[in-house]
Amino acid sequence: MRKADLVSNISEKTGVPKVDVLVSLETFFQEVKDTLASGENVYIRGFGSFIVKKRAKKIGRHIKKNKAIEIPEHFIPAFKPAKVFVEQVKDNVDSLPE
Repeated sequence: MRKADLVSNISEKTGVPKVDVLVSLETFFQEVKDTLASGENVYIRGFGSFIVKKRAKKIGRHIKKNKAIEIPEHFIPAFKPAKVFVEQVKDNVDSLPE
């Protein structure tokens, strides 16, 4: 499913115009990005958590030059689904025919 499909589905189910759904969705995405960029996590009960994870520094390899390089510690965004969400997906996907 793409973002356009998601907007269409939400618009059909709620009766809200597509443009309003798109603006709301874009605002949500931007708010999550801004919050994570400031170092805070976003918790949505029953759905999951958008969190910032710290990656330790490590030694990598520059393949073309065949040299070891140091990759400094850095932070990455991550998503951790809620238990309810995981269970719902497990139950529904297990019942699909192969």
